[in-house]
Amino acid sequence: MSNKVSELAQNLIGSEIIKLAGEINEKIKQGSSVYNFTIGDFNPALFPIPQELKDEIVKAYEANETNYPAAEGVMELREAVSTFLKRYGNLDYSKDEILIAGGARPVIYAIYQAIVDPGDKVIFPIPSWNNNHYTYLSRGQQVMIETKPENNFMPTAAELAPHLKDASLLALCSPLNPTGTVFSKEQLEEICDLVLAENKRRGENAKPLYLMYDQIYWLLTVGDTKHYDPISLRPELRPYTIFVDGISKGFAATGVRVGWAYGPANVINKMKSILGHVGAWSPKAEQVATTNFLNNHAAVDAYLKWIKETVKKRFDAFYKGFTELKNEGFDVDVIVPRAAIYMTIQFNLKGKKTAEGKTLENTDDVTSYILNEAGFAVVPFFAFGSSRESAWYRLSVGTSKLEEIPAIFDKLRTALKKLS
Repeated sequence: MSNKVSELAQNLIGSEIIKLAGEINEKIKQGSSVYNFTIGDFNPALFPIPQELKDEIVKAYEANETNYPAAEGVMELREAVSTFLKRYGNLDYSKDEILIAGGARPVIYAIYQAIVDPGDKVIFPIPSWNNNHYTYLSRGQQVMIETKPENNFMPTAAELAPHLKDASLLALCSPLNPTGTVFSKEQLEEICDLVLAENKRRGENAKPLYLMYDQIYWLLTVGDTKHYDPISLRPELRPYTIFVDGISKGFAATGVRVGWAYGPANVINKMKSILGHVGAWSPKAEQVATTNFLNNHAAVDAYLKWIKETVKKRFDAFYKGFTELKNEGFDVDVIVPRAAIYMTIQFNLKGKKTAEGKTLENTDDVTSYILNEAGFAVVPFFAFGSSRESAWYRLSVGTSKLEEIPAIFDKLRTALKKLS
């Protein structure tokens, strides 16, 4: 009997990150010591969720809040999110313009399904997280814009402009996974103006160019970094912009599964219908708990202050370590971290020879070398759509222990010294 499946399933590309994780887990099983910075997540022992949120989750289960939630999310949570957005982002969205889901992934899937018809153009920068897969699942046409390190890997208006005609969706993310960099005010304003001009060109009766703005990391800016969003800069974009957000990153609650979208009610309602059929609801107990937590402004303020300071300490330590290696003449580089839990680093080691005389011929060789020789595991940018020739990597600090960082750089330095 044939084992054929659908064409969609047959041609779906697996995750490069999961493939790398398999290699790392195998090394750990064999007794190797690995500093694993590949995971876009938090070590709960280092980054626990807020105690108040944890207490509210327990209370909600004890109160038997275990039946189906409303398809769009419980009303009280949508009201709490509305207040939260106004208080922290000065964004004015009513409960009827907000959709709750089981994390940000179902929200993104629903945006694609609500907007993209088969064959429609979807524009997104690379590196970026999973837009290639979501475009494929919606049977859209990928238009990938490879960004540059001199622009902190953020797309520019000039790079996007030639591709906007007749596109259905422009997918942007800031702070960006995998880079930890952000749009400047001027960068985002220029892009917003392009979207407005394109929709004006199309006229009222045509399908518009929509903007998906993923700001799931917006609460995790560090230092003097400011987060900007399209609607605050250009209110006229409101009918075309759908935001992706939730508690996963700002409150280290990746496994709690409470995400939300907000945008024009007509699109949000279609997304609600799609997710209603998928059943991608956030559990009711977690929704009730998140409602009560978000309404506890003192607890929210205290936790955000703590997590930003805790992330920044790790950013500072890794940035110092890579800067020192670079100043010592090693072929590495690092971009100033601005937000999220990610850093952009470079190992420009292709062509180098190991102590055994093997040439590092490609990015896979380099990745394996630093893993095997230094126990240092990071994700190459090609896992996020960039060229396989790219020497840039994502380093996630959410699992890092501050006290281990000096030893990490000792091992990296030793490994780099062995190359010629």
